[in-house]
Amino acid sequence: MTSPAPQALRVGELRPSQLLHTYGIGAVTDLPNLSTMVMGLDDWDPVRARVLTEDRLLAAVRRRLGNQVAALRTPPHLPENPSDPYGDWTRTGVPVSLFPRWLRCSRERCNQLAPASSGLFQLRPNLYRPEKTKYVHANCGGGGKGQPTALPARFLVACPDGHMDDFPWVYFVHGGATPCEGGTLTLTVAGTTGEAANVFVRCTCDKVRSMADALGHAGERNLPACRGHHPHLGTFTPDCDQHARTISLGATNSWFASQLRVFSIPRAEEPLTQAVKEHWSLLSPLAAVPADAAKMLLPTQACWPELEQYGADAVWTAITREAQSLSGEQSEEDDEFDLTTPEWRAFTQPRDHTLPDFTTVRERRVPAGTADWLDSVVLVHRLREVSALTGFTRIEAPEWLPAEETQASAGASLSRTDPTWVPCAELRGEGVFLALNEARLSAWERQETVLARERVLQAAHLDWCLARGMEPRWPGIRYVLLHTLAHVLIRQFALECGYGASGIAERVYARSGPDPMSGILLYTAAPDSEGTLGGLVSLGRSERLGPALDRALDEARLCSSDPMCAEHDPRDHGRLHGAACHACLFAAETSCERGNHYLDRALLVETLAGDMCAFRP
Repeated sequence: MTSPAPQALRVGELRPSQLLHTYGIGAVTDLPNLSTMVMGLDDWDPVRARVLTEDRLLAAVRRRLGNQVAALRTPPHLPENPSDPYGDWTRTGVPVSLFPRWLRCSRERCNQLAPASSGLFQLRPNLYRPEKTKYVHANCGGGGKGQPTALPARFLVACPDGHMDDFPWVYFVHGGATPCEGGTLTLTVAGTTGEAANVFVRCTCDKVRSMADALGHAGERNLPACRGHHPHLGTFTPDCDQHARTISLGATNSWFASQLRVFSIPRAEEPLTQAVKEHWSLLSPLAAVPADAAKMLLPTQACWPELEQYGADAVWTAITREAQSLSGEQSEEDDEFDLTTPEWRAFTQPRDHTLPDFTTVRERRVPAGTADWLDSVVLVHRLREVSALTGFTRIEAPEWLPAEETQASAGASLSRTDPTWVPCAELRGEGVFLALNEARLSAWERQETVLARERVLQAAHLDWCLARGMEPRWPGIRYVLLHTLAHVLIRQFALECGYGASGIAERVYARSGPDPMSGILLYTAAPDSEGTLGGLVSLGRSERLGPALDRALDEARLCSSDPMCAEHDPRDHGRLHGAACHACLFAAETSCERGNHYLDRALLVETLAGDMCAFRP
């Protein structure tokens, strides 16, 4: 990460996946001595950002953000060269700026609170240890190393429309009245708990106020209206009608990512043909060029590093063959806007795949005792996931609803104008795919007890959507069952495969009708070798999968919060889950694709409530 030009300064490091999931555009990043905000795409350097080719994902992003989006790019990066602390690599990265801009002296007898622009604090860069870059209170505690570190103020204000701002310290301590001239603020903590009621902001004019007056309903009365500030863009939105809410620095509700994700699926059985199809948007112009000239131009293409191993002659032959197969045919674009159907077809094909980014082996038999409900098991040895950041929200998370890839999600923008590219990250991992027996599942869906349970869940879903002014889009009882099964297996697999539960993610394929889908993919994806160690694939083999399934289903029958969990009625408070809680089903945010919504143990197994709609009694 670097501060924006013209005074670019390297201040820390983040993984590409963190820039999409945790510290993306508009998010506050906590460094050892600094707190910064990742700036918008207007300040990024696209020249250093590598283009990723994933047509299905690009089509989905265009559907959400507009057709002006031309590319998917990784964050800008240059390899490090520690021997040259002044090289271009030190000025290449994701731009950040200081936020919050109010700092507090860490010296106990001082605690002075002031903006960084006041001149009281000085920046001390460290070229060889960027993470040690910090601000110090220049006129406090003597000179040299005795100067105390200036820490970021621990409170901010934000609103559900994605705005964020520095806490209005001067306005707050003076109760909205005209502030005194030349007053100095301090921020002190009384006691040892650190709770807001014991945090006081003081002014030299003898005004004192507890931070408890800035929270909840008291905060709505004591804080000014939201200014509509987007610090990552440097813009203000006039007439924001939302209340500014006080949040703590580092609060988890300060930033929620809005993303789209796809798996790289095979388009051909042969690796070279697959590579040419993936990069066809770059290679198609060469098909109209004479062979000798085209071969000379191939090394100039951005995708050449992936194709070089095959040689120019073989690549040119593959290009001409692809051009001939597409001539006179209308390209099918329907699948480009459907992120799940192509993946379902790739996983359920009877043949195995051996490609660099998609290697699958279909198990010859399902575990003993599961043939009546489990149709097939596919071991996914290699998997590539590409995710794109399309926006973000604050205070309230984006709602995980069905068909979200076709909906324009609300939230803050990534740039001041419509973005022409979006940041992406690619992760590689492994997984296990389970396909359920369609006949058994269809018969279960038609049972009267299941239909009665669906009416209960659907009524709660309707109340939940109406309370938020959203159009109800019920995913179907099939989805709730498969989603519940996925969460049950994530917990059990984490105990046996060597990965943490937060490192195992899910993808649910659920659809009724003429072209049904009924399966789940549990996979791990990591930016390094940790996600490809083979532990999850080995657990998918029949001799290990059978006992794991039995243990997972047995554990799901009883929750430590029973009978409260089993007897929970989602209609009481308009919940999106039935018999489910943190003790039995809820998973980490990185694991669940629907934010722990649409879960119900009663659909999967028989619980203490005596439910008769269990798929596995």
